[in-house]
Amino acid sequence: MPPSARARCPFHWGERPPPGMMDAVSTQAQDLQQTRVVVIGGGPGGYEAALVARRWGADVTIVERQGLGGSAVLTDVVPSKTLIATSEWMTRFERGSELGIRPAEDGITFVEGSAAAVRVDLGVVNHRVLALAAAQSADIRARLEREGVRMIAGSARLDGPQRVVVDAPAPGGGQTLDADVVLIATGAAPRVLPAAQPDGERILTWTQLYSLEAMPERLIVVGSGVTGAEFAGAYNALGADVVLISSRDRVLPGEDPDAALVIEEVFTSRGMTVMSRSRAESAVRTETGVEVTLADGRVVTGSHVLLAVGSVPNTAGLGLEESGVRLGAGGHITVDRVSRTSARGVYAAGDCTGVLPLASVAAMQGRIAMAHALGDSVTPLDPKTVAATIFTTPEIATVGYNEDELKAIGTAYLVKTLPLRGNPRAKMLGLRYGFVKLYAHSVTGVLLGGVVVAHRASELIFPITLAFAQHLTADQVAQSLTVYPSLSGTVAEVARMLHQHKA
Repeated sequence: MPPSARARCPFHWGERPPPGMMDAVSTQAQDLQQTRVVVIGGGPGGYEAALVARRWGADVTIVERQGLGGSAVLTDVVPSKTLIATSEWMTRFERGSELGIRPAEDGITFVEGSAAAVRVDLGVVNHRVLALAAAQSADIRARLEREGVRMIAGSARLDGPQRVVVDAPAPGGGQTLDADVVLIATGAAPRVLPAAQPDGERILTWTQLYSLEAMPERLIVVGSGVTGAEFAGAYNALGADVVLISSRDRVLPGEDPDAALVIEEVFTSRGMTVMSRSRAESAVRTETGVEVTLADGRVVTGSHVLLAVGSVPNTAGLGLEESGVRLGAGGHITVDRVSRTSARGVYAAGDCTGVLPLASVAAMQGRIAMAHALGDSVTPLDPKTVAATIFTTPEIATVGYNEDELKAIGTAYLVKTLPLRGNPRAKMLGLRYGFVKLYAHSVTGVLLGGVVVAHRASELIFPITLAFAQHLTADQVAQSLTVYPSLSGTVAEVARMLHQHKA
């Protein structure tokens, strides 16, 4: 028995349980086996919840219309990050000359700021992207099958809080499932502009990009949020001419301003055209490409346009409000910190809740929901402990509070920032951009948040996340040894900068 289970035992470890205790445990297990769980949606929130429920012995059915893994695996996270990983190789080639690397073929030389010695076959890249997504989906299906989860391909809707109606293609057709617990994990879909309808060829959403066989000659990206910035940066690195249209005054308007400025500087230094304070109103096909018309009347021409203007939750037509499930602004399902909706026995997880549009959060919501529904002890989700990464080059990773939030709540804080250009490991790798920023309480020294802009910031944020979650002080972080040379050494150095001498 693991230590966590021992802590929950009502008798001492190693002692014989009181009479009747094991009978009660056995009865509880039998009750759980009779619990009927229906999960609508097979993304991270859905399949993680299903695994938890099966671990407890519940009877579990997943209804998924697209494929196991949902959009996170098939059209969003896995494909986009695979594409970005390929683009990172191109940025390494760009640094080849400075690092002393020369192509072996005569007549080809590295040119500063470009990857002239190599080219990208986008058709091959996208075939690999889709193959990896399909393989990941198959792995998830195999895992669910091994665990005894029943899977139905089709669309589902609620008919009251304890009944799910499934519209499934043949064989089998539609059916009705009675449920003791329902989890809704239907995700979200790309938002489109009324006057810019995607056609899957020239006017595209991020789910349609992987059908391209050739590199866009000039890709117009509408939207400078996380999705727009990631794809703009990736295609720019892959060799496309990219125009990024931002309705705000800078790229990544919702992120740390210093981090956003670094990314915009990198974009422009690589030849990307960034159009700030420019709102796109329409996009139409022409004989040779596309035209995007801005609110001020200007027209931007290109070969393709990517619409990255947010997402909408997949909650329409599910019978939610009729079943007592309250919806919030924009159609998101309202949930509490253990993923309960307003309908008894109905939970929700993932992008359809609007909590945080991250696969890691969806998975955690699903696990918390099912543990709570089946009577296990749970820790409610705290969004502030969630580390988030934007997979640009360099990456931006954040956790905890940002400066605006600290000012708004009136917390006394200190902030220190150190550029990575002085880090020896960064110099060895030829990394010019990035920094580490930490916030700490000015009295207690407890870490309140952090920002990392760096190569593999998604990895470097973990020690800061751990320190924040465990309420460690900057001094405690500073006193922990780091490898020399390493990028993580800068994290410890910034923590040392936050030390306050006490006479």
